[in-house]
This record gives sequence, structure tokens and C-alpha cells, in this order.
Amino acid sequence: MTTKISRRSLILGAPLLLAGCATERRVTGIARPAGPRIDPYYQAMYGPVLNEPYPVAAVDLRKVNPRFWRQQVVYDTYEPAGTIVVDIQERFAYSVLGNGEAIRYGVGVGREEGLNFQGEARIGRKAAWPRWTPTPDMIARDPEKYLQYQNGMEGGPMNPLGPRALYLYVDGQDTLFRLHGTVEPWSIGTMVSSGCIRFLNQDIIDLYGRTPVGTRVVVQSGGLA
Repeated sequence: MTTKISRRSLILGAPLLLAGCATERRVTGIARPAGPRIDPYYQAMYGPVLNEPYPVAAVDLRKVNPRFWRQQVVYDTYEPAGTIVVDIQERFAYSVLGNGEAIRYGVGVGREEGLNFQGEARIGRKAAWPRWTPTPDMIARDPEKYLQYQNGMEGGPMNPLGPRALYLYVDGQDTLFRLHGTVEPWSIGTMVSSGCIRFLNQDIIDLYGRTPVGTRVVVQSGGLA
């Protein structure tokens, strides 16, 4: 599989949980300044979103490697248009457009290979400002941090799932893996989550808007989709 950034980089905006998705350790030293001046195009793409039940803050792009900013790219794949492909190794998610192109998003993935879902799934449901509940394993590992949320956390600006979540199902059963936003934009491009696939909040809003329930999702660790 080869990807190449197209000069037709795309901002369409938004076309108009889970257990186990919180970060359990903090990664430092990943900020990469994008240069003395960030293109206004990207500033607009990742600017504040105010037409929501809760405000979505602008992303400080100095703390996110530019390669993980949303792009329309050349993308050779066997998957049909409408498929979402997640490449764990490269930390990218692709919304396949067809005709050899896709919208590419930077993502954060599970901090260990064994925590990541791999294989094929479907979007079983979608939620705006979703509720989040830590897993029993998370509570057992760090009760001081997670026990207070054993009955769940309502959606809102501090919820680890961010403003949107897409729920992965296999054979009609919830896998407990999600594609979702994040309160930690610095973590995009890293292996830091408890297994879910996290996006910048502006990106998950965009993907949510273009992804219907029933969409096929392929999660893989490198290679041609």
C-alpha cells in the first residue's frame, strides 16, 4: 500500500463507550512545532466548534505532528468506497472515497499491541457526546482514578470519548472498541490508549458526519487493505 499526500487537502467540516478508552499513562516529549506560522487553512480546520451542546476547543497544532492532520490522499486499496480502514502501525485511519483516494486522519491507538482490536467490524451504532464507563479491569488496576466512574460519566467536555463515538460490532455484538474523540490531542500519533482508536475532536466530528451505521471497518497492523 502506498499513500501520498494530495495537494487537494480537504476540509469539509462535519458533513452537514466505553469501557477501556481512557489513557492510563502520559506520554511526554511528543510536541513537534509545526513552524513559526501555521497555515490558516489548518487553523480553520482545527479551530473551535461552537455549534455544539458543549464547546469544542481549538487544537493546539504545535503539539500535533503535521503528518497527523487531516488530509485527502492518494490511497491504493481493495476496499470499496465508504469503508473505514485503520492502520494501527502507521497511526492512520482512512475513510475510503474510491477512485484511489481517501480522507486520512491521524489517530492514537492502544499502548500495547495486544490491546488493539484487529480484524473486520461494522459500525453498530453512533453517539454524539457519548457516555463513558471504565472497564472492571481498569478499575481494578487503578481504583483511585477510575472507581469514581464505575457508574459511568455523562457526555461533556471532560469525557474521554470526546464529542462523538462510533461503536464497533462483530456479528451483532458490541466489541467494546470505539472510534472516538479525545481530551488529549497531544496523544494523536502515539500508542497510549487502553485499546480504542482516538481522533482529534474536529476529525471525529467530520468522520461521524460521513459515516452511516452499518459501515464496514477494517482494523489492521500495516499492509494493503
